[in-house]
Amino acid sequence: MGYPTQELRLRQQMTLAPRLQQSVKLLQMSALEFTTAVEHALATNPFLEDADEQDAEQPAAVLSPIPDAQARHEAARSETPAPAADSEAPPPDAPTYSGDYPTRAPGDGGADQAQWACASLSMRQLLSQELGNYPLGPRDRVLAEFIIDALDDDGYLRTPLSSLCDAARPELDPVPDESEWMTALHLVQQLDAPGLAARDLPECLTLQLSAAAGVPPEIRALALRIAREHLQRLAKHDCAGLRRVLDCTEDALRAACALIRSLDPKPGGRYSADAPVYVIPDVFVDKWQARWRVLPNRSAMPQARLHRTYADLFRRARLDDRSPMAQELQEARWLVRNVEQRYTTIQRVAEAIVKRQQTFFEYGDVALRPLMLREVADDLDMHESTVSRATVGKYMVTPRGVFEFRHFFSRELATESGGSCSAAAVRALIKEMVDAEDPSMPLSDVALTQQLAATGILLARRTVSKYRGQLRVPPAELRRQH
Repeated sequence: MGYPTQELRLRQQMTLAPRLQQSVKLLQMSALEFTTAVEHALATNPFLEDADEQDAEQPAAVLSPIPDAQARHEAARSETPAPAADSEAPPPDAPTYSGDYPTRAPGDGGADQAQWACASLSMRQLLSQELGNYPLGPRDRVLAEFIIDALDDDGYLRTPLSSLCDAARPELDPVPDESEWMTALHLVQQLDAPGLAARDLPECLTLQLSAAAGVPPEIRALALRIAREHLQRLAKHDCAGLRRVLDCTEDALRAACALIRSLDPKPGGRYSADAPVYVIPDVFVDKWQARWRVLPNRSAMPQARLHRTYADLFRRARLDDRSPMAQELQEARWLVRNVEQRYTTIQRVAEAIVKRQQTFFEYGDVALRPLMLREVADDLDMHESTVSRATVGKYMVTPRGVFEFRHFFSRELATESGGSCSAAAVRALIKEMVDAEDPSMPLSDVALTQQLAATGILLARRTVSKYRGQLRVPPAELRRQH
């Protein structure tokens, strides 16, 4: 006879205070989402007022948008010195990879500042942005980001998890085991469109079938069996064979097959690079007196501040501290502090990015240095998850165009000389090689691999093929012009 036992389990659980929860939520918002949230607070909380509207009542204090941002930035710079530019720029006529970044002559020209109102988000950017809404630890977030970065344009994870493990080895210690990778994979598969991050067609269809709404259970179960075990028979229109192995009625089989054919075998294809998403830039980057500086774009967003008149009236009334009005006053104070904290954090992260990526602003994508979130976090003495929230969905206007902060983060690739370059720089080099090729004799992936090797960058052909696909460049046989 067994005896009942009691098991005592201790579990640590961190609960964020309401003010900290609000701070985290505001930081991970895009500028457009942040503007909407602050405007809602201004409309519903009597203890908040829009500083811009109050200033507008005093004509002498009105400033134009960009000088206003510059003035505030100069005031902040009196306390925090700006990062200095590199003492010397690399020579424009020496494309060598003996150092830790490639160089090229500047020739891209200035960017049209009118473009800042519109930018395109890729599939990976959208998934990264949605990932920022999940309360993940730094390790789990890094694993999920590795998976998102490895997706091809069709939305599939063609790279084996073992290969991702090798890529993550320098960044994660201890090395992630299979269960950790699978947990991260299942999380990414829940983001946005069903079917993304599938490792093959059966898994892609299975994910979509599991998420489909309004499907009779028996038809769903039948379709799942076909997707997992009998896609070859479905492709051959072997209805008799399917009925025999599935032991089902003709009507049920017809409904299950129609359901499968309604699914999207390439869920990544719906993310068009040409579909514009309107954004509000968080900062402007320009060169002033030989230094790259970062200017906050506060003028495009509402400026919430405490309504002193109402706050004083409440204090004189001596109402109960637990009354609804007291709670609203407390929330107003929290919002004002957290809004300022958001601006400060984004400004510091942007300045750290500009400091580490000054060669990009001088020479373009080909000079992007390898950069990880952890490096910026260490520089600023911040948690890596805070830096992650401050980079997803945040944009900077630069002389080279509009870029999401995440554009400047790329993993490190070793070079033959012992230096390093970023994956983004390699993609830029591949694009330059393709643009310069003879249309009648386009470069194959093998030829691209050989040209990269000649510059000291040693990559596997499949890696070059992956980068070419990420650039939306067709294979050589499809680029050939007769």
